[in-house]
Amino acid sequence: MAVERDYYEVLSIERTANGDEVKRAYRRMAMKWHPDRNPGDAKAETEFKVCAEAYEVLSDPERKALYDQYGHAGLRQTPGHDFSRMRPDDIFSIFNDIFGGGGSRGNRRGPVRGYDLETTVEIELTDVLKGKDVEVAFTRRDVCNSCEGSGAKAGTKPIKCPTCAGSGQVAQAGLGGMFRMVTTCPNCRGRCQVITEFCPECRGAGRVAKRRNLKVKIPAGIDHGQVIRIAGEGEPPPPEADPPGKGPRGDLHVVVAVQEHEAFERAEDDLVTTRDISFPLATLGGTTVVETLEGKRTLEIPRGTQHGEILTIEGAGLPQLRSPTIRGDLKVSVSIQVPNKISPAQRELLEQFAKTQAQADEELQPAGKGVWKKIKDTISGS
Repeated sequence: MAVERDYYEVLSIERTANGDEVKRAYRRMAMKWHPDRNPGDAKAETEFKVCAEAYEVLSDPERKALYDQYGHAGLRQTPGHDFSRMRPDDIFSIFNDIFGGGGSRGNRRGPVRGYDLETTVEIELTDVLKGKDVEVAFTRRDVCNSCEGSGAKAGTKPIKCPTCAGSGQVAQAGLGGMFRMVTTCPNCRGRCQVITEFCPECRGAGRVAKRRNLKVKIPAGIDHGQVIRIAGEGEPPPPEADPPGKGPRGDLHVVVAVQEHEAFERAEDDLVTTRDISFPLATLGGTTVVETLEGKRTLEIPRGTQHGEILTIEGAGLPQLRSPTIRGDLKVSVSIQVPNKISPAQRELLEQFAKTQAQADEELQPAGKGVWKKIKDTISGS
C-alpha cells in the first residue's frame, strides 16, 4: 500500500497556515515542479500533481477541517475526493486559476499569459514611516535567444506529433469498449508538436534562466505580508504558445516582510512601547522623555498615574497605507519601578509616608486587567 504524504509537508507550511499562506505556498511549489520547467522528469510530474491535491484540500475550509481531524481516511469517505481520477486538465486548471494563465492544456481563447513569480524583501519598521526603494534580485526563465523560444535547433522547426496527430491528446478504450478515456499525449505532453533536434543552448526547453535586478518602491504604511505586484516582470508564455515566446508576461509579486523591532510592537497603524517611571513621578505627575521611531518626544505623566496605565502620544505611530498623511498613535504602557536601594533620608521619608498611608492600603482593590489587555482595549476603544 502506497504511503500517503501529509499535505502540509507537501506545501512546506504549518498546520495553522491561513488561506493566503496556502496559496503562496502552492504558487512556489507548483512553479518548482511544473512539467514545463522539468521536461521529461517523472518525479516533477508526480510532485506537481500532489501539490495540486494538497492545494485542493487545504484551500477549502470544509475539506481542510475534515483532513485535520481524520486525515486521508476522512477524505476517502466523502464523495468527490478521489484524486486518482483527477485529469491532467483539472490539475492545470487549478494551476492557471492561481497564476492567472500559463500552459496550453485544454482549449484556450486569446493569447496565453506567462507565469507569475514571487519573491520576498525584508525592511525595517523605520522604513514603514516614509517608504523605501529596495533592490530586488530574482531569477526568471526567459526566452532563449538562440532558438527564439521554440526549443528547436537553429534552422529546424518542431514537427506535428505523430502519436496524437497534433491534437495534444490520445484516447484509450475503456473496459469492454463501453467508453473511451482521453488523456494527455505521452509523447508531446500535450504540446501538439515534438522537437527532432534540440537547441544546444536551452536543450529544447525554449527557456533559459536569467538573473534580473529591479528597483521596487515600498510605500509608506505597508504591513508585514502585504504584496506589491509588478506588472509584466514575470515569465513569458510557455514554449508551446503560438507563436513561441510571444504574448503577455506574467507579473512579479513582491512579498514584504517587516522585521520585528526591539522596542516597539505594531497594532495596525499604532505603535506600542513601554516606559519605566519612578514612584514619585507617577504620584506627583510631571513629564518624561520617550523614544519614538523619529527620535525623543516628551510624554506628560498625569498625577496619580497607575502601573500599567496606557498613555498616548498622538500622531507618533505609523502612516496609513492609503492615506500617508494620516498617522496612528504611540501607546505607552507605564511601568512604575521600585528602587532596590535607598538612602537613610529617603527611608525615613518613606516610613513617614507609609504611616499616613496605612489605612488607604487596607482599602486597595485587587489588580485589574493585565498590561497587554489594557493596550488592546485602549487601541480598540473599549
